[in-house]
This record gives sequence, C-alpha cells and structure tokens, in this order.
Amino acid sequence: MRKIFILVLLALSSIGYAQTIKDVFSTVPASILPGLAESTKTMLLVDTGKTTVPYALGEIEKIYASDDYLLLRTSKAGSTQIKLLDYDNDSTVVCVIKTVCAKMCDSYISFYDINWQELPSERFLPTLSGNFFFDSSKKTAENYKYAVSLPDISPIKAEFVNGADDLTLVFDYKSYLSDSMAAEVEPFLKSDSIILKWDKSTFK
Repeated sequence: MRKIFILVLLALSSIGYAQTIKDVFSTVPASILPGLAESTKTMLLVDTGKTTVPYALGEIEKIYASDDYLLLRTSKAGSTQIKLLDYDNDSTVVCVIKTVCAKMCDSYISFYDINWQELPSERFLPTLSGNFFFDSSKKTAENYKYAVSLPDISPIKAEFVNGADDLTLVFDYKSYLSDSMAAEVEPFLKSDSIILKWDKSTFK
C-alpha cells in the first residue's frame, strides 16, 4: 500500500517538470541549503566547471555536476550531494546526502520528490549502522561481541562516486578509534566499504 502511495505521489509531482539537476536545484528549499540566494544558485548552475561563490554562510563550491548529480562543498567540513534517481522507470526520486567530516566523516541521507516533499527513507534504504559492515558468520568467535561494541557511534560516509547511481558506504571507524581498538575490529568486518545498488525502487 505504501509503495502505491509513493508511486502516485511521484507520478503527480513529475507532471510538467523537466527532471534535470538544474531544474530541481533551482527550487531547492532553504531547509536543504540554508542561506543560498537565487543569484548564488544561478552562478553555480551556469558555470560548467568547478566554481566557488560567496553566500550567507561563507563560500560554497561546486565540485562536480552532471545532468542528474550535483556535489557541493558547503564549508571546510561539510558537503551536500543531490542525486536524481529513476524510480520504477517513470518517476524521479531526489536523494540528498549531507556529510560532515571533522574528526570523522558521517553522512545523513534523505529522500524527496522533485517538488521537495520529503519521502520515507526506510522505503529506499536499509537501516544503516556499524553492524551493517560486520561479518555475522563470525559472531560465535571469541571477541566478536567486544569488537562490535567498540565503534559505538558508527560513523558512515555515503557517496555517489562520480555521480553514479550506486551508493558507496564507508565505515569511518579508524578516524576515532585508537590503533589498538581498530585492530580488534578489523578481523570481524566484511569490509569497511560497501556498495549498494539502486534497482529503480530501493538500494540493495
């Protein structure tokens, strides 16, 4: 039932709109990018290469752009990615990733229709945590529970590498654990990076 509702919502929201990153970014609300004036949006969209422009909170830099993807550096520690994803072949979902890198990198992922109405994240993405990266086949091994408990805040960096539809997740535990603690964790990881594939419905 929820999928039917989302499909209807996305279909209605897409009528009359050119679904390119320029069109969607031109209407991005202040809740997504605070302090971004219309003139700043225009400057970021007109230039085809990297560009840095002033805005209310300092400077914003366009790092990468394509027809369906935009990567912005919003501060020394922060970045925002906006990605258009084909949904069930006839609609579009907007995925926004906000990442802050201080001592470690951590990302927040949200989803919208092209009119910037927020959509339930659980419909498109599994629940992410540090456990996502651990090898559950080793859970009976000595020290497994201890290793899992060490990265208790589970910082995860998310990225659409080169604007691709696949979502790369990096478990950034080494940035805040000591070397000895990280060494306890490593043997029980499947990997410290995972790629989730977009199947035009959800990330798997």
